[in-house]
Amino acid sequence: MSDEIKQWEYRVQTIGSMFGSKDEDIQEKLDEWGSEGWEAINVYTPYGSGKVTMVAKRPLTERAQRMRSMPPQ
Repeated sequence: MSDEIKQWEYRVQTIGSMFGSKDEDIQEKLDEWGSEGWEAINVYTPYGSGKVTMVAKRPLTERAQRMRSMPPQ
């Protein structure tokens, strides 16, 4: 068994409008994320909003870690 701590990166996006969100738009976004290795861990509607907020995670790669450590340009 490894003592290495698993590191994650997260992604949050809100879609839709005050008039609501279409199921097919949510599914399309989740399918896109899934093909990029993201796993949805929470999908919710903020109170008083027709929008949907999605939260996803995937294992943090060395490449992503390096890019995060680079100074902004």
